[in-house]
Order: sequence, then C-alpha cells, then structure tokens
Amino acid sequence: MDTQRGHTNRRRFLLIAGLPLLTVGAGLTYLMWPEPPRRPEVRTDLEPLNRRLGPFLGELTDARWLGYDIDDTGDSRGVPGPDSRIRVVGVAHLPAGGAAAITGKPDHAFAAAGGAPSDHDLPAALMQYLPAAATWQHSPSFDAYANGQGAAGQASDGIPSGRYVFDTARDLVHFDVLYLFT
Repeated sequence: MDTQRGHTNRRRFLLIAGLPLLTVGAGLTYLMWPEPPRRPEVRTDLEPLNRRLGPFLGELTDARWLGYDIDDTGDSRGVPGPDSRIRVVGVAHLPAGGAAAITGKPDHAFAAAGGAPSDHDLPAALMQYLPAAATWQHSPSFDAYANGQGAAGQASDGIPSGRYVFDTARDLVHFDVLYLFT
C-alpha cells in the first residue's frame, strides 16, 4: 500500500511543479513568437489630406491613400528610433479643371512623367485605383514648391519631401510624400 501512496505523491508533486513551468514556457513562447506584419488599410478620409496638401493642390474631392511609418517593422519589442518617417501615398480627385490649372502654370514646366506612378514603388493596395490609360505629367519645380509649402505649415506636420504627378483628363493627382518628424 505504501507503493501506491508513493506514486500518488510523486504525480501530485510533478503536477504542482510542472504546471507553473508549463505556464512560464507558454508565456515565453508567446512573447518570442514573431507577429505577422501589419498592413496599413486604404483610407478614404479627406481631412488629413486637405490639411496637408490642400494649400498647394486645392480641395481634394475623393481619395484612396495610405499613411504609415516606413520604419515600423511591427516588432513592438524593438527600440524605437529617434525620428519617424511617415509615408503618405495615394491618388485623389481634384475639382473639375483643378489638374489643368496646376499643370498649366508656366513657372512649373510640367512634362510627361517618366513612367506611371506604379513604376515608382506604389503599394499594391493602391494599384487598383490608378487608371491604366492615364497620361501623367510631372514637374520637379512643382515638387519643390509643394514641399516648401508643406514645410511652411505647422511644425507638427513634419518636414515633407514628395513627388506629385497629375492626369488632367481625369483631374487626378498621385502623391507620394515622406514626412520626417524629428
């Protein structure tokens, strides 16, 4: 009968000692398991875009865009960097004649863009919103003007550097702006 009691005590001891060890092991596994990468969702709200881009583009009427930290690896356990780089990229409609009004200014000397916006590292989530037959126009002079106008805004909006291309037939603008927050 002592033999039976010895087995029971040993099992009880293993259960009492092993349960906390299993719990700690499961917790460590959860903490060490890599998180799936977070993908930004396509946004349609206009207020943030009109606040940042409106001073030089005019009032946007419809937009599909992404805004995300390009340095965010999705690892919440990493050490944050001293600077944030926020990419704001998308396509938006201008009011009727808005694209022609911008591209028609001689001081910016717009010319045919060197390739479609999809050739410039456009996120896959936005590809469906760019018309295939669009005729894009670009001006480095306008980019410099727009980036200067954005930098002249609130300091809390970061320091912008971006590229803007326009399709006058559809009153579209494709924007790809990087804001540096220091």
